Amino acid sequence: MSLPLRVYYEDTDAGGVVYYANYLKFLERGRTELLRTLGFEQWRLLQEAGVAFAVRELAVDYLRPARLDDWLVVETAIAGISRVQVTFAQRIVRADELLLTARVRIASLDTRRNRPTKMPLDLFECLSACR
Repeated sequence: MSLPLRVYYEDTDAGGVVYYANYLKFLERGRTELLRTLGFEQWRLLQEAGVAFAVRELAVDYLRPARLDDWLVVETAIAGISRVQVTFAQRIVRADELLLTARVRIASLDTRRNRPTKMPLDLFECLSACR
């Protein structure tokens, strides 16, 4: 799944370069939009199933900087999945230039107990089919 986005002033440091932590926000948007595209909205999972997602592990390789007003594309794919966790492979590109790669492992949490839990079966099956 690809999510285009523009770099705004609020995303950058004093030199007009995207601040490193803001890339994590871009990656989060990519994962959220992937779920939404598949028909799973996080607010609905939270309200109806009592399930939320939390980053368990993150590896990021910053290759090149993005700058103010750049058009970027956040690419998101499923790299691995179990009933409790999903690993995403993500990239951020500008035109044909690779700026960042990331692997993000997300855990499914029962919000009532604040403990790991199996994600809803329909979500698991849908994400598994996307792999």
